[in-house]
Amino acid sequence: KKLVLHVDLNNTILVSDAVTCQGTVAALDYFLTTVTWLQGDKELSVKGEDGRLYHWILPSFFQLLRDLSQEGREFAVLFRTFGTDLPRVLRAVSRALDGAHPLFPDLPQLKLSVDMTPGKIRCSKRGIVLNRAEKRVSSCDGERGLYEYFSSVQGLGGFQDHFDWAANTFSIRGGKPMWVDPFDEHVQHIFIDDNIRQNDEDTIVNPKVFLDPGGSDTRTACTSELYDITLIQTDLLQAISDPSYFTRRVHICLENYE
Repeated sequence: KKLVLHVDLNNTILVSDAVTCQGTVAALDYFLTTVTWLQGDKELSVKGEDGRLYHWILPSFFQLLRDLSQEGREFAVLFRTFGTDLPRVLRAVSRALDGAHPLFPDLPQLKLSVDMTPGKIRCSKRGIVLNRAEKRVSSCDGERGLYEYFSSVQGLGGFQDHFDWAANTFSIRGGKPMWVDPFDEHVQHIFIDDNIRQNDEDTIVNPKVFLDPGGSDTRTACTSELYDITLIQTDLLQAISDPSYFTRRVHICLENYE
């Protein structure tokens, strides 16, 4: 079964927030001692308020890529963010996959590609429109097309979600959309985000579940219904302290999905 991982950036795999201008040390303070950088790389490291260099992307994310590849799994990764860090993240991940990461010098062996063109997902009352390069997919043509697009992606890439979550009182209705087809035996989508919560009035992902095999009609599922099946709430401290954190959480979803 192919895995498509939708991965948030800030406070999920990045320990800083471009939206709030929160610095690296302020974002986590004491716990950042566990992610001190070994040597400088301008794309992969970030200088904290204390002047020291830190991992900008958590090592546990790169460990996930390594583990899934070693397991022989087919997978793709889509970064999903409301913020502005996406272009730099794509550059940094590309650098790491080219062998620039001191903790993961074997990443080039994974032969993973990175689509450097950031896409956009715009949600409005009229529907959802996805754009990346020359590609455009709209829910006006049925939501099945969006699901098929996400299910077909290869390698790593990313999208900036354009929707005012705050204007929707931070509820599931204003969250980042993800489509789930319980009838599809070949693809499993998983969303990883620190703002996923089992309270639909305060959660950041809008899971849209298809009602019929091959159909286009969906319903918005409760977060609790899909928690640890297609939705993972990041525990940032665990993601920092446990290199296998993301791998372990993805395995839980794989087991529960069956």
